Amino acid sequence: MKAVRELSGNILTAWPVLTEAAHFLENFPGGLDALLGMVEARVLGLAALDCDDVTRILELMGKYRDRPMDLADAALVRVAEREHITRILTLDRRDFSVYRAGRWGRFTLLP
Repeated sequence: MKAVRELSGNILTAWPVLTEAAHFLENFPGGLDALLGMVEARVLGLAALDCDDVTRILELMGKYRDRPMDLADAALVRVAEREHITRILTLDRRDFSVYRAGRWGRFTLLP
């Protein structure tokens, strides 16, 4: 993905995001291999989620139930809050332009 190659620094995601991406890549030959290859090569880091994160994920999904916020989006927002990340790489600009990261406010959306 061109946008990933243009980023500098660490790129962090979570398993629910990879699961959703894998679903979207089903009809693209080699797409899933490329995605998992980026994880294997440490281009994409995987943030761990634990029981404390689940509590916040449920809060976020409740807060944005009118969208509705799915598990992948909630996990990404939670990781961003926890790790103080304000830049999000997403194709879902419509939803992520609404989501807020705790006290940090709006995300900077990439690309």
